[in-house]
Amino acid sequence: MSTTERPRILVVGGGYVGLYAARRILKKLRSQEAIVTVVDPRSYMTYQPFLPEAAAGSISPRHVVVPLRRVLPGAEVLTGRVTTIDQDRKVATVAPIVGEAYELPFDYLVIALGAVSRTFPIPGLAENGIGMKGIEEAIGLRNHVLEQLDKADSTTDEEIRRKALTFVFVGGGFAGAETIGEVEDMARDAAKYYTNVKREDMRFILVDVADRVLPEVGPKLGEYGRKHLESRGIEVILKESMKSCVDGHVVLSNGLEVDANTIVWTAGVKPNPVLSRYGLPLGPRGHVDTLPTLQVKGTDYIWAAGDNAQVPDLVGRAAGNENAWCPPNAQHALRQAKVLGDNVVSALRDFSAAQKEYKHANKGAVAGLGLHKGVAMIVMGKMKIKLKGRLAWYMHRGYHGMAMPTFNRKIRVFADWTLGMFLKREVVSLGAMENPREEFYEAAKPAPQASDAAPAQKAKA
Repeated sequence: MSTTERPRILVVGGGYVGLYAARRILKKLRSQEAIVTVVDPRSYMTYQPFLPEAAAGSISPRHVVVPLRRVLPGAEVLTGRVTTIDQDRKVATVAPIVGEAYELPFDYLVIALGAVSRTFPIPGLAENGIGMKGIEEAIGLRNHVLEQLDKADSTTDEEIRRKALTFVFVGGGFAGAETIGEVEDMARDAAKYYTNVKREDMRFILVDVADRVLPEVGPKLGEYGRKHLESRGIEVILKESMKSCVDGHVVLSNGLEVDANTIVWTAGVKPNPVLSRYGLPLGPRGHVDTLPTLQVKGTDYIWAAGDNAQVPDLVGRAAGNENAWCPPNAQHALRQAKVLGDNVVSALRDFSAAQKEYKHANKGAVAGLGLHKGVAMIVMGKMKIKLKGRLAWYMHRGYHGMAMPTFNRKIRVFADWTLGMFLKREVVSLGAMENPREEFYEAAKPAPQASDAAPAQKAKA
């Protein structure tokens, strides 16, 4: 870590907002003008809209992440967590992945922690649920699903087989609908290579407490999405919730009970709970309360944006909705990060009057439901264009392909898609990745000595 006297801009979080804000600040800074320090538990940023495709094998997992040190060569990147912030002293406590925690002074602070999975105290969820917030979970889900097909193909026990081929997804928003669509596509393709497993043997269930799926694209496209999923044999259960899933025994609020080895939880997100330890003003749902300039209320040296921030939607408020807030999506996060970066540099140079307000009209939403399947709502002024099927899928891939950070990752993602047009999908499970040392450990551990075995034999006798 640098110990110079230059002012430090501390960016807490290396996700979408943290990465783009840091890049914007570094681009605007003069040589030696300030230190930019980014702290995150991971050394890479994950482009979360591509997690369903990574889980289905349409994109290589390495191409969904952006290494922070590579794209932020002018910044300090610390792998750890900011556990507390002392605003009076302007000091943050950093807990690295190894070693003792230490204090890090700062002059300007950017809060970009993003969100975590929103969960409820459901019996069995912590032990059996699989989230979809990180690339590790996407890889784990892919390996897990293919392992279930392996189990079902190899066993003669009908109960084990039925449980292995039952897949329950909780949450019908973008993450849930896209993930079940992609995973069902992958499982359908994989079944062609199994002797004793067919698509008809599998049971996919999507559960949501809301009255429709994909609420982000409106009721008509949401209804289309529901019918499309059902046409593929996916059971869509709305206005219900999961009450329990102990040992994989799923109990829904409507009384339905099924045994499933796969339970995927995508029922929304919430701001990172560590925000409550930072002493910042929080909104009713735990978001950092900000001004339209993205400055945290009551401060002139702290900014926040993205999923962990409650940012006023000036466009919605101008239209008469006094309680309009920017939704937590990549569209807003990218634009907020640029405004935030500019405002931080202005404050650094004491251009307090130059703090710009964030204002952006929603351009619509796109969702992919598997290969060549999707829905899209494009907003052009007062007109909304609604697309479905293959054309919407092209819009989904085009938009997110261009939104993927860095030219390097854009090229790699488009290369994956291009190869997918000519080559069949890979359907191999690499489940041993979960515990890669197990086989070596079994080979290398000392064999039991005769003297060790004798007491055991006597005890049995």
